[in-house]
Amino acid sequence: MQQRFLGNTGLQVSRMGLGTLTWGRDTDEHEARDQLVAFVDAGGNLLDTAAGYGDGAAEELIGALVGDVVRRDDVVIATKAGIGRARGERRTDTSRRALVATLDASLRRLGVDHIDLWQVHAWSDDTPLEETLSALDYAVSTGRAAYVGISNYTGWQSAQAATWQRAVPGRAQLASHQVEYSLLNRRAEQDVLPAARAMGLGLLPWSPLGRGVLTGKYRTGTPADSRAASPHFQGFVAGYLGDRSKRIVEAVARAADGLEWTPLEVALAWVRDRPGVVAPIVGARTAAQLKGSLTAEQCTLPDELVAALDDVSSD
Repeated sequence: MQQRFLGNTGLQVSRMGLGTLTWGRDTDEHEARDQLVAFVDAGGNLLDTAAGYGDGAAEELIGALVGDVVRRDDVVIATKAGIGRARGERRTDTSRRALVATLDASLRRLGVDHIDLWQVHAWSDDTPLEETLSALDYAVSTGRAAYVGISNYTGWQSAQAATWQRAVPGRAQLASHQVEYSLLNRRAEQDVLPAARAMGLGLLPWSPLGRGVLTGKYRTGTPADSRAASPHFQGFVAGYLGDRSKRIVEAVARAADGLEWTPLEVALAWVRDRPGVVAPIVGARTAAQLKGSLTAEQCTLPDELVAALDDVSSD
């Protein structure tokens, strides 16, 4: 698998990342093990997780596998902090206290002495930005993290954060911005992508397959083993099953038929090669599903199909 530099850093990551949102919940240890081995064997190294995934279960599973089935040096571990659960409810807390405590808990669960890329999972109006960013400085200065980034910020928020870090010598520079981006959701192009490129942040798209819809699996209904049928993810997918999405999915399917590819390969190749993108984060419930994504590494869309897909998904 080809590698790319992460933003304006010397860190090289595979141009596809392995997402672990479902690990420890819908994806058990056996499937996670098979996924990790298949990903690394294919040349992938970027392993994406978060403290909030399964209330830490995903990190624990990674900690059990890294060093056992793959070498620590073979993976770039990226995790996030700032979103969790308190008394059963989802909560965003980007205070220095919460972030530092979450960082140390992530290190314990992952069983590592440092995290390669540590990211603030979300913006919060409740905490001054400079306080949130001070936690990133602390992580790098103490050796707990090698690189830091942000996730789910708007364009102005990411520009403000990156500018703040640049303003004072010695602050930890932002390396990346993780945000949703796919043929079904191109809102990042309005301000996030321009800001990321201007500030030297590598873009890591999450849900590059439109929450699974761009694979074409929902063209004739909702499969029983799909995310839309899962109590955890039903609402997450439902918003992408409307008429606009159907039109885009049909265009992707037609392109796939003409190229003798799968719709997944078309959709993933499109987002992977957008300007400013470093590595889309691809999640899978099973190793078989992941292997279907890994074949996209050999796929490059012809310019005329890129233009056609841009057109059909532009509204």
